[in-house]
Formats: sequence, C-alpha cells, structure tokens
Amino acid sequence: MLTAYVALQLVVQTRRVLVWMVIALFFAIALYPAVDAVERRLTRCRRSVATLLVFTVTVVVIGALVALFVTPLAQEGTRLAGRLPTIVEDARTGRGPIGDLLQRTHALRYVQQHRDQIRSFATGLGTPALAFVRSAATTVAGAVTIFVLAYLMVLEGPKMIDGTLALTDEARASRIRRVGAACARTVNGYLTGNLLISVVCGVLTYVMLLIAGVPFAGLLALFVAIADLIPLVGATLGAVVASLAAFIHSVPAGIAAVVFFIVYQQIENHLLQPVILSRTVKLNPLTVLVAILLAVEIAGILGALLAIPVAGMIQVVLRDIWAHRDGRKLRLPMRGDENLDDTPRAGSVAE
Repeated sequence: MLTAYVALQLVVQTRRVLVWMVIALFFAIALYPAVDAVERRLTRCRRSVATLLVFTVTVVVIGALVALFVTPLAQEGTRLAGRLPTIVEDARTGRGPIGDLLQRTHALRYVQQHRDQIRSFATGLGTPALAFVRSAATTVAGAVTIFVLAYLMVLEGPKMIDGTLALTDEARASRIRRVGAACARTVNGYLTGNLLISVVCGVLTYVMLLIAGVPFAGLLALFVAIADLIPLVGATLGAVVASLAAFIHSVPAGIAAVVFFIVYQQIENHLLQPVILSRTVKLNPLTVLVAILLAVEIAGILGALLAIPVAGMIQVVLRDIWAHRDGRKLRLPMRGDENLDDTPRAGSVAE
C-alpha cells in the first residue's frame, strides 16, 4: 500500500512532465518510419544525420504552414483592428448586423444597465492576464521540451529497444516487436489521418465562407480546422461558431453555412474517415467516449487529441494477450497485417 501511494503521488506531482513525455512519444512514433527510410536509402548515412535531417525538414514544414496561416491572419487582424471603432460605434447605436443583433436580444440594454459591474470586472482582469502570460511561457517551454524529447527518442530508440529486448527470449522479443509495430501503425494512421481530415475541413470551410462573403473567413476556417482535431465534439463546435458568424453577416449566408456543415459532416463521417483512417484500429463508440472523457480529465484538450490512438494501442495489446492465452494467431483489424501473417508469431500453436 505504501509503495502504491508513493507511486501515485509521484505521478500526480510529475503529471505535467509525464504528459510532455507522452506527447513526445507520439511525435517520435510518427517520425520514426521517416528516419528509418532516410537511413536505409542514403548509403553511409548515420542515424544521427538521418534524425537531424528529418527533424529539420519537419521544422521547416511546420514553419511554412504557420507562415501560410499567419500571413492571412495578420492581414485580417489588421482589417479587424481598422474596422473595430466602427463596429463598436455601430453596436453601441444599434446599427449594422452586430448592433441589430444586440438590439433584438436586448444585450445592449443589459450592458447599459450593468455598466458599473462590467467596468469592475474588466478592472480585475489583471490577474488572469498574468496567469495567461505564465501559461504561454509554460507552453513554449513544453513545446521545446517535447521537441528535444522526441528527437532523443528517435535517435536512441533502436538502441534502447534492442537493449531491452535482449533481456528476453527470442519468442517473446518477436511478439513484443510485432505488437509494438501494430501500435505504431495505429498512432501513425490516426495522427496523419486526423490531420489530413482537418486540413480538408478547413480548406472547404474557407472556400464556403469566402463565396458567402463572410468577413474574416481565414480566421473562422482556421478555428474550424483546429476544432475538427478534437474527437466527437470538435466538428460540431467549429460548425456552430462558423454558422453564428455567417448568420451575423446575413441570414442567407448563415443558412448556407448550416447546410454546408450538415452535408460535410455526413461526408466526413461516412467517406473521409473510413478511407483516410483505414489503418486505425476500429473502436466502438462507447470505448471512444469513455477514452475521451478519461483523457480530458487527465490532460485536457491534449488528452482528447490522444485519447483514440491510446485506446487503439490498448486494444491491440489486449487482443494480443487474449490471443496468446488461447494459443492462436492474432489478427488485427488493420491494413498491412497480411505481411505479418507469413512470419512466425510468438505464442501461437506452432510455437
């Protein structure tokens, strides 16, 4: 009991670092195949050089994507700052789409009646702002730490794996490698597939909002794409925000946005996800919901993003344990496993 209590307290006290390590592990798993491919194809290329090359390309690609988004965001932010005084004046006098909305919902009257309370609330925002600055600094430190951890995991991964498996017999080592490869495919399939689906969602949303003439289409599309990364509720959250912005612009634009998101979510659920996420281990809706709820409680939004691949890995391990106890071959519901059927499996009857 004392040992379990000490271990639990250690996990609680170091939970932030543990979350960083888990995220770094997922990034390492995602980049591991690329490093192996570079190391194999470039003759006389050391793993350290291959790892540095892959991580450098990754940083350049991420930087290019950030620049691709930041440029239109900066332009639209400048437009918003220039129009802000007019928007505020229109809202105060009840003119324009925002002012009309405030008038119809009686929000303007509420603001005028509770002006002193709102001013007092705004005065007390100094402490939350300071907390936000601290949180931003922690986020930057966490991102750097995750990058370094992922780099070292990819660089030293083969040595650590070989050294650990050397302590076990050949049959068990083969079984661990097979299950580990299946878990890695689960993570890679989910991360890359989910990212691709979010990019498709963001691009189509941007095109729809641009055609409808909704202001700040880039900002809204970026929010929808990021929200779409969150399982279950993310797509709905992004659709609600974008539809509300479209309704504020005009009723026809709002109706077009609602119709677009209803049609797109049907296409995403029944076409994009089955095709793009075909390498992901299948999970039933109850398992997905429980995994997301637990992960959100443990690690917040990051936990929600990693809940499904973690649940998929757990399912792979449990399937292997169950198959090993029954003395039969493990068949994983993922593409690419047919190549593994030709190799002997530890724990099977043949062994």
